[in-house]
Amino acid sequence: MTDEITIALAQFDAVVGDLAGNRAKAVKAWAQARDAGADLVVLPEMFLPGYQAQDLIVRPQFVSECATHAEALAQQVKDGPPVLIGLPWADGLGLHNAMVLLENGAVAAIIRKQRLPNTGVFDEHRFFCPAPPEGPINVGAVRIGVPICEDAWNPDPVETLLESGAEFLIVPNGSPYERGKYEHQRVPQMVARVIESGLPLLYLNLVGGQDDQMFDGGSFGLNPGGALAFQMPFFEEALTLVTLHRRAQGWEIAQGQKAVPPDAWESDYRVMVETTAAYFRKSGFERALLGLSGGVDSALVAAIASDALGPQNVRCVMLPSRFTSQTSLEDAASVAKALGCPLETLPIGPGVEAIEASLAPHFGSAPRDLTEENIQSRLRGLYLMALSNKTGALLLTTGNKSEMAVGYATLYGDMNGAYNPLKDLYKTRVFETCRWRNAHHRPWMQGPAGEVIPPRIIDKPPSAELRDDQKDEDSLPPYEVLDAILEMLVDKDVSVDAIVAAGYDRKTVKRVESLVYTSEYKRFQAPMGTKLTGRAFWLDRRYPITNRWRDGDWE
Repeated sequence: MTDEITIALAQFDAVVGDLAGNRAKAVKAWAQARDAGADLVVLPEMFLPGYQAQDLIVRPQFVSECATHAEALAQQVKDGPPVLIGLPWADGLGLHNAMVLLENGAVAAIIRKQRLPNTGVFDEHRFFCPAPPEGPINVGAVRIGVPICEDAWNPDPVETLLESGAEFLIVPNGSPYERGKYEHQRVPQMVARVIESGLPLLYLNLVGGQDDQMFDGGSFGLNPGGALAFQMPFFEEALTLVTLHRRAQGWEIAQGQKAVPPDAWESDYRVMVETTAAYFRKSGFERALLGLSGGVDSALVAAIASDALGPQNVRCVMLPSRFTSQTSLEDAASVAKALGCPLETLPIGPGVEAIEASLAPHFGSAPRDLTEENIQSRLRGLYLMALSNKTGALLLTTGNKSEMAVGYATLYGDMNGAYNPLKDLYKTRVFETCRWRNAHHRPWMQGPAGEVIPPRIIDKPPSAELRDDQKDEDSLPPYEVLDAILEMLVDKDVSVDAIVAAGYDRKTVKRVESLVYTSEYKRFQAPMGTKLTGRAFWLDRRYPITNRWRDGDWE
């Protein structure tokens, strides 16, 4: 009878579609684990194809190539510990989200996912077939239960594994970051499975940015009763060897290092940095470009980009018009200087005058309005896209979630760009995140320490500066009011009546609701950006563009 087993957990970053590269990473993990004496090497859910591969999964050739690479990997690791790795697997039961055990040069076992999530960013019913109940796998003389991700969020699959002889659990995951998810969802759910089954549990999560999502790692182990045995780092690749010992009462995980989870402010900021860095790296870009207006949003994006790519790789452009204040010119310069980013000035005044002159005969006697304001924003967008095209630097967008929610942004203007780190960050959190960055510096930040966003920028009234003396609050409620309403309306699906009952003016709430729904067409055309919550615009929240329903209008 085996009384000890050492398992290597490879909390690694996979690149979607890079089958050869992901296989090479698996071999690297296996070689390190073999040399350290591991009995089993485990990689996360869907590691071989990368996660989420979305509609690549429906291409038979892609699935076939995944199987080919799994077979090649089996040959590469045959003279050492077996490897457990995730990939799409086609068989007589259908196409599955699966984990395969590679041992002695062949596929020794297949575990198919039973519960397929179909909420938020997940559409697994679109791609995979649910599996029937699965039993444990054999690694040597040890029987290990492997509930894949969502299977461990439900009691039934774990109960089946317990009844069929599982001695402990390994839970491979591809679980993206959401604020508060680790402490309020992952850990409590896994504790529940441990208490229900009485079995130790090893939770292995993917790490790395993929488009809008950040897989945040943070893998951990729980002993019977729910006590934490080890905690792997967050947001970083790591290979950790975990030893379990058989005691009289069953298996127990040996105590290991316990990384401290960062708080929500640090986590959000790091996710914005890491997803930005990953988007550039995995798309083959090295340099960023952004319009630095002297406002708080572009200042924060400049800081994020500097921390992600290095300040020398962030090109900032100030595009002043006749409405740009001297304060904004000074503030943009101070941010660029504090970060160490190159800054250049490209006035849009002559271009605006030329466009307005060419349109004047067609506008006739119509008074100046939003049309002329948007010309400025769209000309800035044209200039920035031209610079991006000419230099190969990827354009970052700087609109926050409050603006995206109510449409306080201009299509083909300030919404131009390839990626938006602030897309899921409300304006009130933008202010606080700037203060957090000024007060904190971490080794993973490539930008400088210290006050990189002058307090004057954070404290001054926000303005688009598209007309004289313009302030955001001329058109919108104060941001502390707007964001509170939006969090209830967008993030929590609270009814208008309940929001009013919470103390907010009905007319204001209905106006905000109208702005949210009528701005859907803008969000449909907006660049993707970092997901921070469970209700990020794009996959988490999907509404029809043509939509006449409004809460309470039937009364």
